Parts: sequence; C-alpha cells; structure tokens
Amino acid sequence: MRNAIRVAAAALILPFSVSAQELPPLRTAIDGTFAPHAFPNMSGGYQGFNIDLGNEIAARLKRKITIDAAQFSGLIPALQAGTYDFLIAPTTVTKERSESMLFTEGYLNTDYQFLIKKGAPKITKLEDLKGKTISVNKGAIYDSWARELEPKIGWKVESFGTQPDAVQAVLAGRADANVAGNTVIAWAVKNNPQLELSLLYSTGLVWAAPLRKDSGELRKTIDSAIECLKADGVIAKLHEKWFGVAPEPGSPAVIIYPGYGVPDMPGYDPTPHPPSCG
Repeated sequence: MRNAIRVAAAALILPFSVSAQELPPLRTAIDGTFAPHAFPNMSGGYQGFNIDLGNEIAARLKRKITIDAAQFSGLIPALQAGTYDFLIAPTTVTKERSESMLFTEGYLNTDYQFLIKKGAPKITKLEDLKGKTISVNKGAIYDSWARELEPKIGWKVESFGTQPDAVQAVLAGRADANVAGNTVIAWAVKNNPQLELSLLYSTGLVWAAPLRKDSGELRKTIDSAIECLKADGVIAKLHEKWFGVAPEPGSPAVIIYPGYGVPDMPGYDPTPHPPSCG
C-alpha cells in the first residue's frame, strides 16, 4: 500500500469550518481503475461515482477526506491494518465479509454481468461458458465467485491486477469473457466498440462502505450521511450522472433502510434512528 497514489488534494480535501478542521481527515481508498466508479481524469486526479460519493459524505460530515488509489486486492487488508478508516471503493456485502467487517447500508445494487467480443457466441446461461476462460479483477468478489463455480461450470478463471487488464484480456483473445459489476461492464462496452454485453446474473447483493469491527460509532455517522444523501436525492443524481439512467424506485440508491448496516447480514444494528439531515 506504500505505492498507493494519493489523489489530488485540491480536488478531494474540502475546505470546512475551523471546528471541522480540528478533526483529522477521514482516510479512505478506491481502486482507481474501476470506471465509472473511479478512474483517472485529465488533471492527474480521479473521478467517478465513488469519488463523488466520498466527497459528498465528507461534506455532510463537515470533515476533510483523503482518498488513495490502489489495486482492490490490497484495500481490505489495508483497512484491517488501520491504514484507512473506511473504504469508498465499491465493496460487495457478503456474509463472509460481514463476519470480519462492519458495513454501512447499501447504496447500489451489484449484479454480475459478462462482456464478450462482439460477434462471439451468445451466452444465455452460465453453462454456456464450460471450457472457456473467464477474466476477473484480482481480489474482487467476482474473482472468488467465479473460482467457487470453477468445478461446477468447468470454466477457467484468470485473475488480473486491474479491471481494465481483465477487459483487455478479452480484447486480446486471452479470455473468452470478463465478469464484473453491471455498471462497470456497461462502461467498458460503451468505451470499447469491439465488445458487447452478455449474460446478466442477478445476485440480490449490494455495495456498501466497509469499516473495521471496532468502528461502530463511525459506521453510524457514515451510514446516517448516506441516508441523508438518499433523502436529498444526491445519490440518485450521481446515478444519472455516471450511469446515464435514474435508479429504480425500490433500489438501494433511493431506499433508506432501518438501523445501521445491511439487514440480514452479520453486524447489522437494528437500532431505529430518524435521519438528521439539517
């Protein structure tokens, strides 16, 4: 993590009141190659849905924020080691992860989607990929998911350090398909006319911000900020800005959940609390 790229301070450290500046900056991180959630901009910093989301959370808390960029596979270990206070990188909430971390409530659905080379045989079910090579971003939830299914489906999984490398593997013919979150796959296809969307696999899972188990009070604070961003329509506006469509009415981008965290997952705190969005 010593090689993490510090995002341009001018863009991501916000000016606040003197009282807010007395608090140390919140330290967080993203995978800076995960467009449209976080990717380089022309000024040398980073842009994307999750960059904007991190800044909006900081503004609600009236607190500075620093955002590092590094490969996703190193982010959760760095969080657990105390390098970061929470992660703004899109992180899928699973039972296994929830047993070792706290999560805020979800802010986006995360369905899995495949991309293939344009003109390649269509994929209508997972079994169509038997004998094929699937590229994934190393350390992402898609990596472990694909590997768990490897014996059942009969595909071969190849992990790459970044999501763009996993996409490039399909373009170069080193992989038959790439699987990642539906928003990321849609972005890759939009920017690569040689590719096309393929099978969408619904998971019922969400993205949320992870924290260490000892960060219960900070989890409540960030969770409440996310609720206010939903109530004020900010997350819905970011959804349209970066994904080109409004979120579905019943999606986590607009629904405020009771308690703190993701219902039905370990670490969920059902304590009721009305959002305080002054």
